Amino acid sequence: MLATTTAFPYALVVAVFLAALVEMVEALTIVVAVGHARSWRSAIEGTGLALLCLTILVAIVGPAISHVPLTPMRVIVGAVLLVFGLQWLRKAILRASGHKALHDEDEIYRDTVAQLRAAGQPVGRDRLAVVTSFKGVFLEGLEVVIMVVTLGAQRHQILIATTSAVSATVLVAIVGAIVAKQLNNVPENLMKATVGVLLVTYGIFWSGEGVGVVWPHGDVMLLAIAGLVAAGVWVQIQVARR
Repeated sequence: MLATTTAFPYALVVAVFLAALVEMVEALTIVVAVGHARSWRSAIEGTGLALLCLTILVAIVGPAISHVPLTPMRVIVGAVLLVFGLQWLRKAILRASGHKALHDEDEIYRDTVAQLRAAGQPVGRDRLAVVTSFKGVFLEGLEVVIMVVTLGAQRHQILIATTSAVSATVLVAIVGAIVAKQLNNVPENLMKATVGVLLVTYGIFWSGEGVGVVWPHGDVMLLAIAGLVAAGVWVQIQVARR
């Protein structure tokens, strides 16, 4: 089954890229709020520290997890992806069916600015601004790191997964620098649903391999599983709307 290392890298790239895009848009909203309400220097400082910590995590955990025996790794990674994927799909289904409000970056921005301004102006170094931007970027990025490590290590494609996540982060940073405001027009729910489908697909596929399932036609089954999962999500949305 080592042929799967290169057979379908595109799905991995799309999953990590979209996940990083969604999480970094949310992080950008917090950073911009910190910059406007307190200090751009402190916001950038906190962001840089968070990205450094996330990079160190990938550098340490990525090579280490690649030494875990392949069979138990598939079961563990598959289970992790299923947990994350099902969480993303649950939120996407609830939002698409109207049972949960769409993620509103404008509201998050206003709330963050209000909280920061209520804290008063700093004396000396603005630790609150640094901590707020650090926490926003680190917590949003941590989920991306888990996906990079699990998806990348399973197929020995840490570099590809990392590059995809970094590309999404750079894209969000560039757009954020140009528009200098929250990206509320990004179709976040659609991207979350797409990522959820891909994560659940990989989770099912790799968990099956880990317990000894021999998938017919190898990686081609990924397409069939993804189709079934997507169809199931659509049905769930229709049912939830009624």
